[in-house]
Amino acid sequence: MICLGNICRSPLAEGILRKLTSNKNIIVDSAGTSSYHIGESPDSRMILTAKKFSIDISNLKARKFSTSDFDKFDLIYAMDSSNYKDIIKLARNNNDCKKVKLISKNDIPDPFYENIESFEKVYFLLESACKKIIETIE
Repeated sequence: MICLGNICRSPLAEGILRKLTSNKNIIVDSAGTSSYHIGESPDSRMILTAKKFSIDISNLKARKFSTSDFDKFDLIYAMDSSNYKDIIKLARNNNDCKKVKLISKNDIPDPFYENIESFEKVYFLLESACKKIIETIE
């Protein structure tokens, strides 16, 4: 799960997908395409939003996406087209490119500069997207 700073959308997507796959042998992680927030916890508003839906993301720490992630993961989901393009630029070959997908047909909006209601809206968008992911991998 990849977004820009790895403190809003991608940690929430990680939390949602972990909850949906808790009984399966699936590894879920998240990262950002930027290094703005490396080592930081998710945004407090996203932690509260996740907690409202019984998901704990408070222990996650932001990290930057690296080319080694192409070797560690079978699927890489970008939250929006901008981050998708940034990940594709790091791809070493066509095999890497095939792993990268947009999590949704429409970009998941970054709620960072928005109000708390925007964080909840992102939750519902990501929950729907993660449920579709589950359908494709089962």
